[in-house]
Amino acid sequence: MRTKTTTLAEIAGYLDELLRLDAIPDFPGALNGIQVETPAEIKHIATAVDARIETIEAARSAGAQLLIVHHGLFWGGPQPVRGAMYRRLRALLADDIGLYSAHLPLDMHLQFGNNPLLAHELGLTPTEGFARHQTIDIGVAGLTDLPTADLVARLTKFTQKLGGTVRLAGVTKRRMTRHWAICTGAGAGAETLREARARGIDTLIVGEGPHWSAIDAEEQGLAILYGGHYATEVLGVRTLGEHVGKKFGIPSTFIHAPTGL
Repeated sequence: MRTKTTTLAEIAGYLDELLRLDAIPDFPGALNGIQVETPAEIKHIATAVDARIETIEAARSAGAQLLIVHHGLFWGGPQPVRGAMYRRLRALLADDIGLYSAHLPLDMHLQFGNNPLLAHELGLTPTEGFARHQTIDIGVAGLTDLPTADLVARLTKFTQKLGGTVRLAGVTKRRMTRHWAICTGAGAGAETLREARARGIDTLIVGEGPHWSAIDAEEQGLAILYGGHYATEVLGVRTLGEHVGKKFGIPSTFIHAPTGL
C-alpha cells in the first residue's frame, strides 16, 4: 500500500534528470519542465501528446493531479490569456492539475524517446543518430535490407491502430530500403532532407512535412513515409507515463486525442 505523499516537485525533479532537460537544446516555445504548478498531492497521473482542453478535461475525469505532455501550452510564444489559452489554464488551475512538458528531450531519449521507440515498433535497429539540431541528434538511423513496401506495411499497421493513415512520396514500390532514418513529428524539413541526401539515406520516416518535400523526394530518389505527426509521437509520452506510474506507485492513464495530422 502506498503511504508516501508524492509531490509535483518530486516527480518533476526525477523527470528533469531522467530526460536531461538542462543538457538538451530545444525551440523557445517548448518550455520544457513544469509549465503549470500544483500544490496537490499527486495520486494519479495522465499523459497525452498535446496540452489541449480535451486532454486537460480527460485528465480531470480520470482523477489525475498531473498531466505530462509532449507538446505544451506555449508554442505560439507570448500571448494574452484569453480564448483557448484562458480555457486551458482555467481548467488546469480550477482543479489543481499540474502540467509538465517534454519536447525534444522526449523525442531523442534512448529508452523513452519517440524516435527509438518507433524504430523498435517497426522492427528496425538504430545504430546512429539523425536529424542534427545544434548539439544533439533528434532522430535515429540504421541499416537494413528490407523491401520498402514491407516497411510501409509495418508503419501502416501501427498508425491504423491510432486512427491515422500513411502517405508516401518518392519511389516506394519494387525497391529496397537499405539505409533508413526516422525523425518523428514535423521531420521532413529542409535541414533534415539535406542531411538525408548527404548521408545516403534512401528511406525517411517522419510524421509530416511541407508540400515541397514530396517533390524533392520524387526527384532525388528518396522515399518518404509520412506516418502522421500525432501517431509518430504517441509512444514516448505513453511509455514515459507508464514508467513514472511504476516508479512512484501511482496509476497512470494515457489520453488518446488524435488531431488528424
